[in-house]
Amino acid sequence: MNINQMKYVLTVANSSSMREAATKLYISQPALSSSIMELETELGIIIFERSNKGIILTEEGREFLTYVKKVVGQYEILEERYLTEGKDKETFSVSTQHFNFAIRSFASCIKKFDTEKYVFSIHETKTGEVLAHVRDLKSEVGIISYSESNEKVLKKLLKEYQLEFEPLMIRDTYAYVWKGHPLSKKKKVSLSDLQDYPCMVFDQSDDSNFYLTEEAMADYDFNKLIKSDDRATTMELIASLNGYSVGSGMLAENDAILQGLVSIKLKEEDPLTIGYITRKGSTLSKYGQAYVNELLKFKEI
Repeated sequence: MNINQMKYVLTVANSSSMREAATKLYISQPALSSSIMELETELGIIIFERSNKGIILTEEGREFLTYVKKVVGQYEILEERYLTEGKDKETFSVSTQHFNFAIRSFASCIKKFDTEKYVFSIHETKTGEVLAHVRDLKSEVGIISYSESNEKVLKKLLKEYQLEFEPLMIRDTYAYVWKGHPLSKKKKVSLSDLQDYPCMVFDQSDDSNFYLTEEAMADYDFNKLIKSDDRATTMELIASLNGYSVGSGMLAENDAILQGLVSIKLKEEDPLTIGYITRKGSTLSKYGQAYVNELLKFKEI
């Protein structure tokens, strides 16, 4: 078993066919099939079931994939740090749910240093990936939130992943609508007032992982739901469809993406606790510490 075979498995798992995966990997389909079959023989398991309808992961394959993701992720971190042409550059990475203050803090952090060469990264992504990135040291710091509906599950994962959570604020629940929305002048609305409009949520990929949602009211049965994994797309749909999203009420006046949104207090209560996570026992770099210091400027509790 080698790293290339593990990368092949990941690519096939994220493709609709062996041919599509081979195209992504720039190798021939027979070579790809042969490599995976050799791996299956070596491991004594069947990773993929093959049929004329395509390929699907077996139960054994799904379990194997969870380990492969960790190994390949760690390898890519080592590769980026030690094997790339830019290995003489300073590196720093942050992962976050979709919070504007996390991005503003990242920009403020960079401005504090006069670093000649660097590769800094900020990953605005799904909850599960924020947790995994910090666990696997792909990112030094992560920003997440939880509400009453998913607090127990998040805290269990934090313990399992050996992560420490530092709360920054507890925010009431708001609805975000476009300034031209029929309800935009209201001071307070209920979800029943909004039931005829589509609710936008950030896609967590797996419906069974609803507990990893970053929005409040995760267990509410919305009549109309649209999932997106991009902030700009979400804002466009809110404006075009008279939609709304549920959030913490924090809107930055100088944020181009959020301009035009109005926050309205929701009658339903499901406060979000927002904070940052680090790997337990880890020592932050100077960039990580500077970033945390910027986040602490937003601390309310």
